Amino acid sequence: MIQIKGKIPITIHFFFWITAALIGFLNSGTWMGTLIWMFVILVSVLVHEMGHALTAVFFGLKPRIELVALGGLTYHEGERLPFWKQFFIVLNGPIFGFMLFVIAWILLTMGVPAESFWGGVLKLFYWVNLVWTILNLIPVMPLDGGQLLRIAFESFFGAKGFRYSLIVGMVIAGLISLAFFLYQQYLIGALFFLFAFQSWDMFRRLKSFSNEDRSIHLKEALAAAERNLQEGEKDKALFAFDRIRHEAKQGMIYMMATQYVAFLKYDLGKVKEAYELLLPLRSELPPEALCLLHKVAFEVGDYPLVEQIGADCFQVLQGKEIALRNAEACAALGKAKPAVGWLETAFQEGLDNIVTIIQGKEFDPIRDSTYFQQFAKHHNNDK
Repeated sequence: MIQIKGKIPITIHFFFWITAALIGFLNSGTWMGTLIWMFVILVSVLVHEMGHALTAVFFGLKPRIELVALGGLTYHEGERLPFWKQFFIVLNGPIFGFMLFVIAWILLTMGVPAESFWGGVLKLFYWVNLVWTILNLIPVMPLDGGQLLRIAFESFFGAKGFRYSLIVGMVIAGLISLAFFLYQQYLIGALFFLFAFQSWDMFRRLKSFSNEDRSIHLKEALAAAERNLQEGEKDKALFAFDRIRHEAKQGMIYMMATQYVAFLKYDLGKVKEAYELLLPLRSELPPEALCLLHKVAFEVGDYPLVEQIGADCFQVLQGKEIALRNAEACAALGKAKPAVGWLETAFQEGLDNIVTIIQGKEFDPIRDSTYFQQFAKHHNNDK
């Protein structure tokens, strides 16, 4: 990894060189051609990212550039900018790349022999920057065209605009992927298929995205509360997360703060409060929080919910405890067949006192069922 310090720090990761070399060798077939391709790719990507970075500096932000396997990334720190400024920061990347194409075109038309060494290098700059500028403006995330579409949609539709842009980008990426597959251009087809999948995954995860999630104040408050938790200051963290919940009222920051509060409440033995916090968010909870809901739902006696989310939780935290919890919930509901199935799963997961457990009162509602009697007989005989 190469790091260049300055007003705009630049980091070039090892895999950038590997990817550039691979592209160069596949297109040239020679070591000299590979080196020329690597040079052209390095300059082109740097110029493109400088377009983003210099515009960010002009608007008072502190940018940094990273060159990674599939191109470049420009990050910037500072206050949130109006949408029109964000738009120009993104747009100036492709504009700088297009300027590099124009410079190469002018030099070629001014008499640099196309058959000469430098003429060949200029032709490479010409085509690389022309093709990349066009591709990069396709309105698909994470390309610049997708970012421009996101900014435009957010300026018109608010927080929902982000999700609208993901839907549009997903459809476009899917159609482009299909077209390239039909023409047997599998590499580019696979790349746009990946873009389509990433857009879908982000769309799914941003289901609760709201205007409050843009708040710098709330983001900083959430980060500070997380630091309190990491430092063991649980009471202070609980108070901070609860305050963030009430201030945000909705959105992803609200959801994250609510989950933290639920975990901390559970640690304090306040099971019902944790249950009441998580239940309204059930359909949007990440796996770990869903498993906590599974646990507290069982402890407060919401057996239908335990049964409904039991299989999902078992996939996340596979083990005898969850399987037994599912079995007892199904038994409480009088559902013998799934209860016995979960008991068998718990036994396979290492539950070694199965005979004692099935004698407990938890299984009284299904004790007379054929499924349960056969299961009990089988394990009593094994004993």
